[in-house]
Amino acid sequence: MIQSLSSFSGEYLRISKDGRLLETENGKPFFWQGETAWLAIQKLSQPDIELYLNKRKTQGFNVLQVCALHDVNDEDFYHNKALRNGNLVMPRVTNGNDFKAGDSQYDYWDHLVYLVDECAKREMYVAIVPVWGSVLKKIKPSPGTIRIYMNLLCQKLEKKKNVIWLLGGDIQGELYPELWEEMVGAIRTHNSKQLISFHPRGRTSSVTWFHEKEWLAFDMCQSGHKDYEQDPEGYGEDNWKYVRDALACSRQKPFIDGEISYEDIPHGLHDTTAVRWTGADIRRYAYWSVFTGSNGITYGHNSVMQFYDKEDLGISSYGARGFWHQCLDSEGANDLHYLKQLMTNRLSDRQDISDYVLNQGERYERIVATKGGGYILCYTFTGKQIQLPDVLFKNGKWTANWFNPRNGIRKKANHINIDNGYCFVTEWKETNGNDWVLEIVW
Repeated sequence: MIQSLSSFSGEYLRISKDGRLLETENGKPFFWQGETAWLAIQKLSQPDIELYLNKRKTQGFNVLQVCALHDVNDEDFYHNKALRNGNLVMPRVTNGNDFKAGDSQYDYWDHLVYLVDECAKREMYVAIVPVWGSVLKKIKPSPGTIRIYMNLLCQKLEKKKNVIWLLGGDIQGELYPELWEEMVGAIRTHNSKQLISFHPRGRTSSVTWFHEKEWLAFDMCQSGHKDYEQDPEGYGEDNWKYVRDALACSRQKPFIDGEISYEDIPHGLHDTTAVRWTGADIRRYAYWSVFTGSNGITYGHNSVMQFYDKEDLGISSYGARGFWHQCLDSEGANDLHYLKQLMTNRLSDRQDISDYVLNQGERYERIVATKGGGYILCYTFTGKQIQLPDVLFKNGKWTANWFNPRNGIRKKANHINIDNGYCFVTEWKETNGNDWVLEIVW
């Protein structure tokens, strides 16, 4: 079984003293290998939850992003309604929580607690969106209504050390500022240690609205699902730019890309005949983000995030084409733990040195590089050679290897001297998706 960077052991997450890292209460840096499991409560049975979590645990995932309420008509796998008459102030809550007693005791909110507890058993955290942004837009609840709803939700989860809160849910931060503050107030009334962040809409970052807020423990972007041509006036696929912008702020906070392009989803989402994002794209987003300075990324798979199954035939979103349990072994999901292994003990002292790369390129040709105490790591998506200046090599004797992000295997990296530096040569064809990490240690 792949082990997480740090043991859960019933610990809250917190922010390091320098403001740059997520860490456990015992001070161990925490690498966020998350997954969007938005509809887990609504779509999975108890056995399905256990099957799903067991698999993701072996693949190194340690955070699930789930939605507590995605629609006012939500019900769980057992057809327990979340709300009475779709009313936020009328949650359907039963006395007791005995699953064997059926819906007379076990309700929708007990199913959410069950997921949280099963994650805790596997040393996994749950980042919960209380109400999806589209619900807020649809019903426009008052601050008082939100407070009543949040009090119920927080009461259910107030003692859970593995709970993190994500306000928002695919929505702009400038909308409903009074509701975000009410949510924060309810959370803090019930628990002062559970971390809070904001999950924004695609192509935006919490930095825009909330970076200076005391309640925002770490920043999060949704770099989204559009490609360069679909986002010509924005950052396109360059999710590393969101990290760069956040780390340029005078006040340091950890950063997470909370929703990269999903594996096997069409570019731009809606045209199901479009090219789809692949496992190689997943690796590119992950390494670009982390080597620029983020504390991790959140992965997603088109079929898994919506738990597409037989009963959904003909009504899937975004052209899902594989049942969720068949897609758990997808390339992107299986490869991410190699990045986490690579970053073990390398989170606390790193800095982005991508501007030092002598043969720097744009878009897919960009080489993202990070440097810390005793190491340099450079990622190339196309497998091209990497040229670095000798100013980075003033620490004496060093060795270099090529690290394969598809299997975690290392091989010796050869180099030649160039003016004022070194060129690390390659022996393979340069092409998109033939990605490698140059690892230099001394």
